[in-house]
Amino acid sequence: MESPKREFEAQLAAGDTTFDARDEALLRAILDAESLNAAASELGRSYAHAHRRLGDLEDAFGPLVERTRGGTDGGGSRLTPNARELLAKFERLRAEFSGLTSADENVLAGEVVERDGELAVVSTDAGEVHALVLTERERVQVTIRADAVTLHATGEVPDETATSARNRLPGEVVGVSVGETVGRVAVDVGFDEPLIALVTLTSVERLALEPEAEVVASFKATATRATAGAGESKTEGTEAEDGGAESNDDVTRRRRG
Repeated sequence: MESPKREFEAQLAAGDTTFDARDEALLRAILDAESLNAAASELGRSYAHAHRRLGDLEDAFGPLVERTRGGTDGGGSRLTPNARELLAKFERLRAEFSGLTSADENVLAGEVVERDGELAVVSTDAGEVHALVLTERERVQVTIRADAVTLHATGEVPDETATSARNRLPGEVVGVSVGETVGRVAVDVGFDEPLIALVTLTSVERLALEPEAEVVASFKATATRATAGAGESKTEGTEAEDGGAESNDDVTRRRRG
């Protein structure tokens, strides 16, 4: 089974809160409608959900919407200068991400050692990795999106109960390259090739990411895909077909007998 082609997802982070394309859509809808209620309706979301999400975003990124009541215009909601700056920053980040390709996906070989529905534990050269497994095979190929990897200073790793990122791999930075808004960081975590992480320049500066810096890479199991290992699917499929042909011959011989 082949892993479906995926687009990289631009995200801005502030603490444990991330600003993504859905949040951008909410702010732009408010910009157009000048009303949170109308914006939520336009996007097919409930007002309560949109209001709660906006509150979470403002707690993390600062004031985003100015609300007025009454007056000659009947009141409404307008974006703050801070919100417009956030949108511009997100647009720059997405533009840079648009130039990235599947070459910035991390791929490694492993073997499934434990299953829990579609989620499984895969044993790799660097240790166990929690992944979403899309095959019944035991030998798999694990793909980790570079934009799904978060880097932490060794003393700032969130408690396991405070995050859904179950995969945590300590390592050492072996390379850093930066663009206008995105940094591409290579980390030696014990794989055959360095683990690639795409992070904002703010993270590069805050974590002082440079060669020999010690970090912990984390990523969610749901952002990690495991598919049939290279060559295994074809081999096993051929064996199954051959086995089926022999069974049909046996049936034919029995009928003739």
